[in-house]
Amino acid sequence: MDLKTGTVVISKAGRDKGRALAVVGQADGYVLVADGKERPLSRPKKKNPMHLSVTNKTVRTESVSDKALRRALGEAVGGSTKAD
Repeated sequence: MDLKTGTVVISKAGRDKGRALAVVGQADGYVLVADGKERPLSRPKKKNPMHLSVTNKTVRTESVSDKALRRALGEAVGGSTKAD
């Protein structure tokens, strides 16, 4: 699975299950994701790509603040970064 930087994904497993996240990089077969709140851009979470559900939405992740990332994710998934 080739996930590009800025792709919006939904976590399928773990503590952050159901949460919208943005891909900010890749490392050693894992994907680095951030949401701007629990996982700020300064310390992204390393996630197994099999535990992510890919959406067709993208957000800008370069040169943005955590607040701007939260806002963009909220708009991309319909107002909330936590799925019910």
